[in-house]
Amino acid sequence: MVTTIKNISLCLLLLCCGVACEEEFLPEISTDPTDIVVEGYIEAGDQALPPYVILTRSIPFSTEISLETLNNLFVRDAQVTVSNGSTSVNLVELCLSELDPAQQILVAQAFGVDLEDLALNVCLYLDPSFSLVGEVGKTYTLEIRVEDKLLTARTTIPPLVPLDSIQFVDPPGNPPANLLEMRCFVTDPDSLVSFYRYFTSINGEAFIPGFNSVTDDVFFDGKRFEFPLAKGEPRNEPIEQETFGLLTVGDTLTMKWCTIDQAHYNFWNSLEFNAINQGPFSSYTRVENNINGGLGIWGGLSVSYITKAVQ
Repeated sequence: MVTTIKNISLCLLLLCCGVACEEEFLPEISTDPTDIVVEGYIEAGDQALPPYVILTRSIPFSTEISLETLNNLFVRDAQVTVSNGSTSVNLVELCLSELDPAQQILVAQAFGVDLEDLALNVCLYLDPSFSLVGEVGKTYTLEIRVEDKLLTARTTIPPLVPLDSIQFVDPPGNPPANLLEMRCFVTDPDSLVSFYRYFTSINGEAFIPGFNSVTDDVFFDGKRFEFPLAKGEPRNEPIEQETFGLLTVGDTLTMKWCTIDQAHYNFWNSLEFNAINQGPFSSYTRVENNINGGLGIWGGLSVSYITKAVQ
C-alpha cells in the first residue's frame, strides 16, 4: 500500500512539473481588415489560362462567415500589372455579377468553377486579350496598387515534366466493385529539383485539387516513379472514408498536371498541412507566401492535361 501511494505521488509530481514547464504559445493573428490576400497565377503549356489574380481582404479567425461576408471580401478598383521584363500588361477587373448567364458559363468552364458556386460574386483581374502568354523559363513580376498599398511578387515558370501515363486499378480493402484507384507514372529529370501540383475534373466539371495536391521529387529524383493519387474532393462535403479519392467506372477523368517553382510549392505545402492538421492537439504552422506587402501566392505553372475514361 505504501509503495502504491509513493508511485501515485511521484506521478502527480511529474505531471505538475510537466505542466509547469510548458509555456502557452499564442500565435500572432492579424485582425487588420486591410491586409490584402493575393491568389494569382500565370500558366504556360496546353490550354494555358491568361494571367489572373484574385484579391481579397483578411478577416479575423473568429469571424462568422456568411455569403454577404464573402462577397464583401473581394477587393475592387485595384491597378494590377504583370510584366516579364520587356512586356507589361494591365489586368482588367471582372466580376461574375456583371456578366450575362451565357458569359458566366464560359468563365466557369474556362476556370473550372462549379456553376453552383456562382452565387458568390467572384471578382478577379485577368488579361482577356492574352497579350502576355506565359513562357517556360521566364520570370514574371506582379505589381498591385490599391488604396495606399503597393504589393509585389515574382515567379518563374519551370520546365514542364508531364505525366507518362495514368492507369486505374482495384483499390485495397473492400470498396464497392465499381470504384477504382488512380495510379500515375512520371519520369522525373535528374538535372533539377522538381515540384508538382495536380487537379482533377470528372465528366467536364470543375477542376478540384487533391487534399495533398503538391509534392517534391525528394524520394524519386531522376527516376521513373509510380504513385497513387486521389481524385480531388470538394472541401465543403463530408468525407466518406471507404470511397475517398476513388473513381467511378464509366466516368471520364481529366487530370491537370502542373510543374511549379519552389515558392509556389512551399505555399501550398504549408497551407494544406495546416488545413489537414486541425484540432486542439495539432501543431501551429505558419503558411509561407511570396507576396511583399501582403499575403498569398503569385505562382507560375507549366501545365499539361490528360483525359481518360475510367475503366
